[in-house]
Amino acid sequence: MVLVLLACLTLCSTAPTVAPETDALPEDEDTLAENYLSHFYTDVGISNSPTVRNIARTTFNDSLKAMQSFFGLEVTGTLDNETIEVMKAPRCGVSDISRYAHFYGRPRWEKRQITYRITKYGRHLSKSEVDATIAKAFQLYSDVIPLDFKQIDSGTADIMILFGRRDHGDFYPFDGASGVLAHANAPGRGQGGDTHFDDDETWTLTQRGVNLLLVAAHEFGHALGLDHSRDRRALMFPTYTYSPTTGYKLPADDRRGVQALYGSRTPEPDPKPKPAPRPTAAPEPRPTEPEPEEPTQPDPGRNPRDEQCSRDLVFDAATSVRGDLLFFKNGYYWKKSTAAQGIRLSKVSARWPQINVVDAAYEVPDKDVFYLFEGRQYWGIRAYTNTKLSGYPKPLTNLGLPSNVKKLDAAVFVKSTGKTLFFVDSKYWSYDERSNQMDSGYPRYISWDFPGISCRVDAAFENFGYLYFSDGPRQTEYNYASKTVNRVLLNYGWLNCY
Repeated sequence: MVLVLLACLTLCSTAPTVAPETDALPEDEDTLAENYLSHFYTDVGISNSPTVRNIARTTFNDSLKAMQSFFGLEVTGTLDNETIEVMKAPRCGVSDISRYAHFYGRPRWEKRQITYRITKYGRHLSKSEVDATIAKAFQLYSDVIPLDFKQIDSGTADIMILFGRRDHGDFYPFDGASGVLAHANAPGRGQGGDTHFDDDETWTLTQRGVNLLLVAAHEFGHALGLDHSRDRRALMFPTYTYSPTTGYKLPADDRRGVQALYGSRTPEPDPKPKPAPRPTAAPEPRPTEPEPEEPTQPDPGRNPRDEQCSRDLVFDAATSVRGDLLFFKNGYYWKKSTAAQGIRLSKVSARWPQINVVDAAYEVPDKDVFYLFEGRQYWGIRAYTNTKLSGYPKPLTNLGLPSNVKKLDAAVFVKSTGKTLFFVDSKYWSYDERSNQMDSGYPRYISWDFPGISCRVDAAFENFGYLYFSDGPRQTEYNYASKTVNRVLLNYGWLNCY
């Protein structure tokens, strides 16, 4: 999960005053509010265009009210000074929820000893300081749950830790100082639990700069399976503020959350226990703190047949849209955003009426348009506003495909060539987006021109210069220029289910 540092280093407190209409706000605050709500409280960003802003005003106001309610502010639906100050405070980049909570599916480690390895140290603290602080952060949890954490110096550990800058080897590049502080994956195999810290931040062991112990302990909460909490006193509360670290213990809300996953650590038995005195009367029951129940509110956007974390997950279609990734399955789609690490599941027909199931999808970034295919027809969607273009749907034959093609298996736009590739069974076509016509000499067999991938493509998309071809649950990362396979993956790895 991503811990985000915005303008403030502390949570400011001012008397709530109502700001002018949103359109009159200074541009930086206006943009801050739109980005904040888009990242943490809604699935759709708000445009700076006045026309689009009017269309999306209801969504903006509803999201703003939800945010104000979550932080205990006056719920007005308008931007006031106190709301802006909360938005500027440091925080994590996953959406907000109530009290302590766990990730979907309640992922947890299934063994008692968890290894960790620090593969790359930062610039601001010595190796010994980092080692001691990371160990102390893990000890906050091992003090209250029956897990032990062991540092190793070589090989692959359960939790791999590093300090990196910008693009540091995963799909979540850091953004320099005063931006993203750190992120961590939920428990699981492969990259599960791995935790990265932005080395452009000034890491310290004090109140100045960014306190490594507090951030590390927060991220390790994610690595153990904790999501965010609504309790302002909790370590897992989404807004980061400094707390004195001398004698620091895991707050009660976080302790309850992690113990709900792993149970409580029982004290070691005394090797020479003293005999208990004979009771003179029946003992009174000791009062216990009631354990709060796990939230049971249904997630209205989640498909009951959700296969998100299945190793056998097969995509119906996939595409990039303005840097985000959409993965389609059985009339639903997962959105993997560049702005936040969480995954959101939505129903296709709720976003784009008339479209029920997406067979194929692709984006043409230069046109700011993406296309969704269902059966023998397809729709053009304006990526900037997420709205359908006029004149759609159109038949597949409009693209030059033969009339006997009942549906596409996959489609992908290749930016370096300006061509879109359409896949049907074991063959594919090449469509020129500049001339809006099909290239001659097609269809051709997939196996002729794409050595190393399957003879059939279920879904395809472009990301970071690579093409990704899925056949069943298996996916090939492909270098189109050299016609070579870079690596082989599984589909579900894109959905935070390592």
